[in-house]
Amino acid sequence: MDKILVIDDEKPSLAMLRLLLGAYGYSVLTAENGTAGLEVFRSEKPSIVMTDIKMPGIDGIEVLQRIKQENQDTEVIMVTGHGDIELAIQSLKFDATDFITKPISNDALGIALKRVNERRSLKAQVRKYTENLEKLVEEKTQKLLEAERLAAVGQTVAGLAHAIKNVTEGLSGGMYVLETGIELDDKAYLTRGWEMVKRNIARVEGMVMDLLNYAKDRRLKYQLWDPNTPLQEVFELILPKAKEKGIGFKSELAEDLPKTWIDPESIHRCLLDLVTNALDACSDLKDPEKKGEILLRSLKPEGWAVEYQVIDNGYGMDPETRNKIFQIFFTTKGERGTGLGLMIAKKTIDEHGGVIECFSEKNEGTRFVVRLPEREEPSAKGQEHAQSEPSSGPPANRPENP
Repeated sequence: MDKILVIDDEKPSLAMLRLLLGAYGYSVLTAENGTAGLEVFRSEKPSIVMTDIKMPGIDGIEVLQRIKQENQDTEVIMVTGHGDIELAIQSLKFDATDFITKPISNDALGIALKRVNERRSLKAQVRKYTENLEKLVEEKTQKLLEAERLAAVGQTVAGLAHAIKNVTEGLSGGMYVLETGIELDDKAYLTRGWEMVKRNIARVEGMVMDLLNYAKDRRLKYQLWDPNTPLQEVFELILPKAKEKGIGFKSELAEDLPKTWIDPESIHRCLLDLVTNALDACSDLKDPEKKGEILLRSLKPEGWAVEYQVIDNGYGMDPETRNKIFQIFFTTKGERGTGLGLMIAKKTIDEHGGVIECFSEKNEGTRFVVRLPEREEPSAKGQEHAQSEPSSGPPANRPENP
């Protein structure tokens, strides 16, 4: 049975509220002034407090402030006379749940209690999501540290903490909008706040999965493969999206490229990330007269098995941004990005013994260049390899849309 503390210097009011609140199923505690009320609050720890605003000694506003300092989750309903509405409104600034005016009607009391319970339920639900989120991040972060896949652990933890802080601020904003909706009884605010909470939870889930993919110890599965195939697959996958956005999209593939030993799935994912970034850059063009253009190209440079180029005429990057793109958690996409995609792409190319470079100028577009080395059949030590595959068609078990 929930405890509710009623603080009022008028004994008839205390007696009436004891009866009404008892009928609602509460265990009712009473106090005749603010000082006694705070003593009962500290000893009995009720989840709800009803306090008169105007009382001798410590008034209701001060009682509210002290209660919130000691337990922010306690719900406080302010009781006031008709002439004290300004004080009642002031109490809302100090996080009072609601206020009701004397003489107190059963209907008004019922509405106030309903709001209290809705707010408590909402807080409990958000707290549960937040606790689960913190637990998920803690578990994945521990796996990340145990795998020792990041060279600068201190930098990674600092970046992760910063990313989590940003999401936590988003959750706090969602909670504020939710609580505002409850106070105003406004469904539009409630819906908006709940969407903000869900969006930030989804953002952390995506970030954690990207971190796990980066940190896990995955052996490259080398196959003797046509190097044009991953680029052609990405082209066919992105072409419908490019057409939908009105972006020019074409490919120029070198002919007669010899097969080479690569991990087709990881190269596919790397190229897909680069092309997706190019698509975003062309989609965000500010000049309505400028049409976005993307070119995918493969070459056979001297001393390398293959060179891939992803070229766009999007908004480009200044030197400061360009120098940070492969850093963990760095993103230019705001809430849309996790800051892990290009870092994972670089990890993939590094593991192949290749190089990835970026050339870009602000408002002039971007060119990514990836070169993979010529290699003999990989040894079994520390690497996996499969039988030679046909020169076209995706590897077995590759997801259609990674």
